[in-house]
Amino acid sequence: MDFEGSKRKGNSNRRKSNEFARLLATISVGILFGFFIGSSFPAFSPSKIKLIPPIDTYLWDKNSGHSTQTILNVISVTKDNVSKEAQGDPSKIWVSSNPRGAERLPPAILAAESDLYPRRLFGKPSEDITIKPKYLITFTVGQNQKPNIDKAVKKFSENFTVLLFHYDGKTTEWDEFEWSKRAIHISVPKQTKWWYAKRFLHPDIVAPYDYIFIWDEDLGVDHFNAEEYIKLVRKHGLEISQPGLDHSSRGLTWQMTRRRGDREVHKETEERPGWCSDPHLPPCAAFVEIMAPVFSREVWRCVWHLIQNDLVHGWGLDFALQKCVEPAHEKIGVVDAQWIVHQGLPSLGNQGQGENGKQPWQGVRQRCQSEWKMFRERVSNADKEYYKSIGVDPLNITTH
Repeated sequence: MDFEGSKRKGNSNRRKSNEFARLLATISVGILFGFFIGSSFPAFSPSKIKLIPPIDTYLWDKNSGHSTQTILNVISVTKDNVSKEAQGDPSKIWVSSNPRGAERLPPAILAAESDLYPRRLFGKPSEDITIKPKYLITFTVGQNQKPNIDKAVKKFSENFTVLLFHYDGKTTEWDEFEWSKRAIHISVPKQTKWWYAKRFLHPDIVAPYDYIFIWDEDLGVDHFNAEEYIKLVRKHGLEISQPGLDHSSRGLTWQMTRRRGDREVHKETEERPGWCSDPHLPPCAAFVEIMAPVFSREVWRCVWHLIQNDLVHGWGLDFALQKCVEPAHEKIGVVDAQWIVHQGLPSLGNQGQGENGKQPWQGVRQRCQSEWKMFRERVSNADKEYYKSIGVDPLNITTH
């Protein structure tokens, strides 16, 4: 019995010794971990501990207009986002993940996007807008086309914000139309719709809209319904689209944009021999014209960057749109079931200036053609520069 008792006592002592060793190790790890965490933060006093003041209001104010992502961005501000200057003085704000130029602002106050919704000069901001349109339709217009635009605008429901770009400087002349009083009017004389789009349709301005229509003023819309058009665009997954052009349209150039009567949508066509280097590339696929394009919000962000500041007519842009969506031959298409007529009315061409015996429209036409050549060269050179920068021979790239 004495031997067994001694054995049990020895085992007990060993267990206590092991437990003590584990406890000592745990305490040591805890001390090291605490030291590491403490050294990761600058010295502060309890009086300096402050939450970002607006955070509690954003969490509970449903009318603040700030997204969940904005709130998460506020919460996620860490030491990695703070400059050396701010680390030395916690009272100074510097958030490197903010948009350029806004690093000194707390994320909760940032308003990185805007909109085209008119606001009242009185009352509560949260009550200003009773209906938020989901789509945007723009026309570049002169007063001579008032009857045509009046007819076109009436094809678009209250789900659309109407924006008119006036190239002839006349705006009050449109007040005879009730819808015009709710529309947005921007007047800069003798400019084109792509000039306006580059300057007034920045992606962060049109962010509230699912689709952006950028249309000419000489389009017949007797067989067009905007709401039905949107349904077909969604159904067929089109990111860039246009209505089919009726065969009675003037100036039909491309087979791709001609309306087909036996289907809802088409995404490819057969062109003249030699016109298409690849059946999945323009003008045989991934192609719409610039007279009546419709862009999804996501793709417009890319297209806006593609528009050149100085090439205002947009010729050649339709061949490059396929760069902004992948796969382009599946997400760019023509909606046949909702079609329009291109009337080909002389309008913006008459805003040119006659020189050297040429008519005003001739000078405009000449610039359109020269811009097409310039744009094509810019795109080609930009492609080559990019591939060279990553060590790839541009000659080995067959498609883009």
